[in-house]
Amino acid sequence: MPDPQRYIAHFDLDSFFVSVEMLNDPSLKGKAVIVGGSKDRGVVTTCSYEARKFGVRSAMPMATAMKLCPHAILVRGTRGEYSRFSRWVTDIIAAKAPLFEKASIDEFYIDLTGMDKFFDPYKWTIDLRTEIMEKTQLPISFGLATNKMIAKIATDEAKPNGYLFVQPGMEKTFLAPLPVSKFSGVGEHTFMALKAMGIHTIKELSETPVTVLEKKLGKYGADLWKKSQGIHTGEVHPYHEAKSISTENTFEENSHDIEFLLRELVRMTERVAYELRQDEKLTGCIAVKIRYPDFETTSRQTTIDYTLRDDELIPVAIDLFHKLYRKGKPVRLLGVRLSELTNHAVQASLFDDAEKKNNLYKAIDEVKNKFGKTFLQKARTVKKSG
Repeated sequence: MPDPQRYIAHFDLDSFFVSVEMLNDPSLKGKAVIVGGSKDRGVVTTCSYEARKFGVRSAMPMATAMKLCPHAILVRGTRGEYSRFSRWVTDIIAAKAPLFEKASIDEFYIDLTGMDKFFDPYKWTIDLRTEIMEKTQLPISFGLATNKMIAKIATDEAKPNGYLFVQPGMEKTFLAPLPVSKFSGVGEHTFMALKAMGIHTIKELSETPVTVLEKKLGKYGADLWKKSQGIHTGEVHPYHEAKSISTENTFEENSHDIEFLLRELVRMTERVAYELRQDEKLTGCIAVKIRYPDFETTSRQTTIDYTLRDDELIPVAIDLFHKLYRKGKPVRLLGVRLSELTNHAVQASLFDDAEKKNNLYKAIDEVKNKFGKTFLQKARTVKKSG
């Protein structure tokens, strides 16, 4: 008996943070809006399509974004509201979907494999999108395809606020005219390497012998060729509450500046620790991840006494970095992850003299919530002047 036809839907809430801000403040509609940190040192979290027309993009330094779009309205963001809307959409999907994965706060995969015996997967997905929009008033796009990779790319092509079905057997035809940069992991270095080989589109990539790609790009070349054939075997992992909190940053330029890397590490550790406290959790494990320009990725973790405090997490993160980092080698990506999360109230007794420090962090977080996460920073994260 043949395997059932795979159907995977990918849902993505369009400019999610901006959309939530516009719902809560209708005067922002139709305007160039940027959600992110301070104008000087912050980065763009997300932005409206009106701001994107000026070249503003997520993860761009705020200073660059404001030069490109000086009339943009800067919004610091209301994290609690994002969580509320995200949970709302999650609940709607959970009530209908046979199997789904929450890939991020605003992104979902739904596995409808075998469901075509009971209903039309395309119509079902359209109906679910309609329900989400009617109940939450949020714009949302989806792609439907035979695997996760094609579904996600189809969603990107359907934006803003649209949908696209890549029918079984049409994967290569759909991918053919798209630029190679549509594949996740194709950064500036790989893009330029492919361009130097005369490869601009996915069709050209698919027609290049895999041995040629392997010679130029190593193992990643074979992976790219496989993607260009429309092949992807990633599974939809059933949703459960997050067991970790993480953040990572792919740098605009590879860096081997230790001071810069340590500043970034401290900043990211502060960020995940802040999120940990907002979720009223403690962590018992911290990990640091480093990716080099050749995509070699290494990570190292260690268990720690349960904590929610920056001053206990930062020294451990720095120690892990020094044990992991290959001296002199430029870094492409840096990441921090907290895992083994447990309920704050249950573990509060683990702290020695905890009350005084917890009240301090509560006060710090209240300031951050009022004025933005970057309002208070560790000395190491503040860039030296002069």
